[in-house]
Amino acid sequence: MPQMTAPQFAARKGSRDKLAVLTAYDYPTARLVDQAGREEGGGVDAILVGDSLGMVVQGRTSTLGVTLDEIIYHAEMVGRAVEHALTVVDLPFPINHRDPAGVIAAAARVLKETRCQSVKLEGGVAQADSIDALVTAGIPVMGHVGLRPQSVHQLGGYKVQRDQERLVADAVSAAQAGAYAIVVECVPPDVGRAITEAVAVPTIGIGAGPHCDGQVLVVNDMLGLTTGYVPKFARQYAALGDEVRRAVGAFAADVRRGEFPPGG
Repeated sequence: MPQMTAPQFAARKGSRDKLAVLTAYDYPTARLVDQAGREEGGGVDAILVGDSLGMVVQGRTSTLGVTLDEIIYHAEMVGRAVEHALTVVDLPFPINHRDPAGVIAAAARVLKETRCQSVKLEGGVAQADSIDALVTAGIPVMGHVGLRPQSVHQLGGYKVQRDQERLVADAVSAAQAGAYAIVVECVPPDVGRAITEAVAVPTIGIGAGPHCDGQVLVVNDMLGLTTGYVPKFARQYAALGDEVRRAVGAFAADVRRGEFPPGG
């Protein structure tokens, strides 16, 4: 099966076969995520190297501390692991606020130093010029509207975004500038529907209701590998955190009892 491309991803707009996206931050996780379901003709359509790694991997309280070098480090691992899904890399704060030339330079590093194929840029109306510049430079761009974690202080925290007029305007601007898809985060379901109907590219929801063209989750939330807060919209499909704690406890007990390694 050839690797998914940005145009193929974009062509799934309005499809009954909705788009499935997960995050990944390292080689083994990305490899497993990319391979899962392939024998049955399924599997995820895209893997996002999100700046959520700041919270999920680094233990930070926000995404703001993640650097370009750090996200390239993780993206290089993920890019080597993935054979089937489209790979997308977040441009970390404050790259989306640079002039278009600066945004192109950062995105070019991502594509040159990893095997990933696309970048994701938070923002809408204010970032339209940068999205246009990236697309003109031949760099596929996934947009991101709604709750924008890089603007968490300006938004007053991780809150549901309800200003439908502004949110639709942001999504339309991103799509018109050339974004091939748009993440829609933490909006009411009716706003998610309005955004999806307003743009000609796929919307990928995360806490945005069932009406988007696809859904994305943080892989650690989906697998139950979180150590703290889990968003209300996240569904845990496994409880691997519990299994890790059980296995580590069993290992430590065996060592103390002299039952590992065997043959003593």
